[in-house]
Amino acid sequence: MTAVLFVSNGHGEAAIAKRIATELRTLSSLVAEHIALVGTGFGDATFVDVGPQAAMPSGGLVAMGNVRAFARDVQAGFVPHLLRQLHFLRRAHARYAAVVAVGDVYALLLARLVRRPAIFVGTAKSVYVAPYGPVERYVLRGARAVFVRDEATARALRERDVDAHAPGNVIVDLLATDARYDWAGAEHRIAILPGSRDGAYADAAALAAVARAVIARVPASAAALSIAPGLDPVRFAAVLAGDPPIRGWQGDLGALIADASIVLGQAGTANEAAAAHGVPVVALERGEARTSAWYRMRQARLLGDALALVPGEPHAAAEAIAALLSDGPRRSRMGAVGRERMGGPGGARAVAQAIAEVAHR
Repeated sequence: MTAVLFVSNGHGEAAIAKRIATELRTLSSLVAEHIALVGTGFGDATFVDVGPQAAMPSGGLVAMGNVRAFARDVQAGFVPHLLRQLHFLRRAHARYAAVVAVGDVYALLLARLVRRPAIFVGTAKSVYVAPYGPVERYVLRGARAVFVRDEATARALRERDVDAHAPGNVIVDLLATDARYDWAGAEHRIAILPGSRDGAYADAAALAAVARAVIARVPASAAALSIAPGLDPVRFAAVLAGDPPIRGWQGDLGALIADASIVLGQAGTANEAAAAHGVPVVALERGEARTSAWYRMRQARLLGDALALVPGEPHAAAEAIAALLSDGPRRSRMGAVGRERMGGPGGARAVAQAIAEVAHR
């Protein structure tokens, strides 16, 4: 068997899986294939999508007992879709030398159906937010290798008989690139990250309104909006064409983040990756739906002082952001906290080495 199956449980998780697969290609002749439990269209010629995949209304953010979001997924066909995924995974063992679950323990549970050695890359849990519980730890003990996002979480798991490691946070590796966005000499540079789910279109409008209010207050500033893969650039046209116009960016996210003064974002993994690179992150408090509000609360706990929450009203938000742009020491402190909380680079390489070792046994 010369193939490895990645099982991802979210949009950011699919990006992390793809980054690990990139490192795996440099170490081994193993073919990387991918089934997304959430969403569609993450693969390419070297990271082939397989199995049943479908977009659901919740975008995978079914949390805190959100019955309404789950009900919408059920109405959209979640149950028959899940049954098709279970059928695929149960029949997949003959093809794969190993299976890699990227996300939470639910992804690992489904990955274990393949009945091949399993590697777990945990992206959802951290002692900074919520530790792994007793049932989750029981499931993790069945994996051949366990990688988590930070050393504090790995240490807590080892104390409870789970051989977990944190050789680096793969989220940090997502932005690795030598490319640079051209900010045309702007003194204050605002990278707008609306995210990768369907809500990104509405979030982009809110974020762009705030960015324009900041530019009106701080003329030496500029903004650029990241359009994530899988989103329709045409749907951002009206948002980008306002006064002043904001440039859309579809290149490497790392190129946009590298020289940014701040990130203004409602994103998940992208916000965290920016914090990992020492860029202060600002998010809007917008009276979001329960699931989104829960996710923002989780991100605030995870990033600590690396994240500033500001009012959703554009002028109030702009006032807070203008103050942040003028406060270099505060931005430096935020950057330092982000790097500390998120950990260092190199995780993708370490996980890929473990996959290659397990698959070739």
